[in-house]
Amino acid sequence: MKQKQDLSFWKLWNLSFGFFGVQIAYALQSANISRIFATLGADPHSLSYFWILPPLMGIVVQPIVGTLSDRTWCRFGRRIPYLFIGSAVAVAVMCLLPNAGSFGMAVSTAMVFGLISLMFLDTSINMAMQPFKMLVGDMVNEKQKSLAYSIQSFLCNSGSLIGYVFPFFFTAIGIANEAPKGVVPDSVIYSFYIGAAILILCVLYTTLTVKEWNPKEYAEYNERKPEAEEQKAGWVELLKNAPSMFWKVGLVQFFCWAAFMYMWTYTNGTIADTVWHTTDVSSAAYQEAGNWVGVLFFWQALGSVVWAMVLPRIKGEKLAYALSLAIGATGFAVLTLVLSLHAFPWDFVEGWFGPAVGKVVGMFQFPFRFLSLGTLLLCAAALFALQLLPERRAALAAAGLVCAALLTASITETNIMSAQGESSYATYNQNATINSVGTAEYLIDGASSYEAIWAQPKPASGDLHLISYEKREGVAYVSVENDGGEAAISLPIYNYGNYYAADESGAPFAIASGENMRIVLTIPAGYTGTIHVRYHAPGYWRAFEVLSAVSLLGVIGCGAFVRRKRRPPATV
Repeated sequence: MKQKQDLSFWKLWNLSFGFFGVQIAYALQSANISRIFATLGADPHSLSYFWILPPLMGIVVQPIVGTLSDRTWCRFGRRIPYLFIGSAVAVAVMCLLPNAGSFGMAVSTAMVFGLISLMFLDTSINMAMQPFKMLVGDMVNEKQKSLAYSIQSFLCNSGSLIGYVFPFFFTAIGIANEAPKGVVPDSVIYSFYIGAAILILCVLYTTLTVKEWNPKEYAEYNERKPEAEEQKAGWVELLKNAPSMFWKVGLVQFFCWAAFMYMWTYTNGTIADTVWHTTDVSSAAYQEAGNWVGVLFFWQALGSVVWAMVLPRIKGEKLAYALSLAIGATGFAVLTLVLSLHAFPWDFVEGWFGPAVGKVVGMFQFPFRFLSLGTLLLCAAALFALQLLPERRAALAAAGLVCAALLTASITETNIMSAQGESSYATYNQNATINSVGTAEYLIDGASSYEAIWAQPKPASGDLHLISYEKREGVAYVSVENDGGEAAISLPIYNYGNYYAADESGAPFAIASGENMRIVLTIPAGYTGTIHVRYHAPGYWRAFEVLSAVSLLGVIGCGAFVRRKRRPPATV
């Protein structure tokens, strides 16, 4: 038996390029099926029934296609005929499925039409997927299989990136994201049209650039001759004799796909209800939520693309598999906590250990929930990735990460400072779809935002005159003239604590909390001048900053030490 020769990068690329188009179709299905059937009129609690079809078709179709393609030899190849037929059917169905509500059919008829279309769509997608995996097994040697599957995974996830954002993109360029009740918006319909066009073009590319072996060539490079495959045992016998690793991996995949199905089925409705506060499937808010679900899935797929580039550098397939599963499990666990808006974990911490502990622990989630956890995971992932790169590339990558962090910090600081003007609070409307509190500050518990839209201080006495008020770089400048006795003035600043007020001579002014938790200054009788109100960060914040700096220096030092130890000794 001949040894399979190494293939060039582009030959490996051509083997899997059609998968890019197939995955666009699969991404459109994953992100939009719940949205489509909800728009057609399906009960949100019944969406899971529609999602039974995709995995069911996978169970049935993929083994059948695998078996039939093993026994197929024709002028067009062994796997490619199934690839082309599956893709052609998928293209036709992708043009029909989103139009289920546009043909003037009754709701029940449209649902049945959509259900049948979904069945054919997933059948054809699975029919197109299987040949790509088998082409690698047929034509790539053992040494290059990891690279070939990594390329396939990269193309697969890149296709997901494109497919997920199609509805958001088309809405952004002006295509309608609203439609009459029971009709799918044009942004989704056009997404399926373009996805279908890309799918067929990608499959044609693979079909034209890949030449499969004939039976004689296949027999020269593989242990079993094709005619001997007729004698293979049945599925039951194969399952009985399957190695233990098959069952272990299968069990893991079982639980992985259970998680995926929950995510694909309920994300649309969850985001629309919890973020856009609507369950009306015909509303603009619901359809916008559907677009943003695609954006969220985009970021999920982006992580997969990055990880696909890291995987080949990990020594040991078991380690790579274990790390991948651990990262995925962490993501799902954190997601459940973040989306539990009514059960904020820090509230429980405060209840268990008291207000003091709750206040300290609460610092680690500001300004976004679980920011500290996300930061730790990102830092760990970045350091791990840098360790896998060659030394020179690792240095460049590290420098790029630092520059990106500094640029992001500077842009964020600029935006916050520029927002601290007279319009630092956005208008709050109880009836609006999206309720925005402010651009730069968070409300104190119990405070109301409706009075925060005014930007001028409120003197409590007619004898106390406001000369000017402005806010620059986080400092409020209040110029007053008091013609009467001691009086108070309320500032449009929420009293979060740690605020300090003094005039130009350095004389301090007492700060109290007034109505709606606003800062209140007491102005002495006959006083004229300008008072500066600024925030003084607690001293222990500096301690945390020093600790962070020391930790950073420690990580850099440890990294340099490890790299120095790895260098081979100098030879004379």
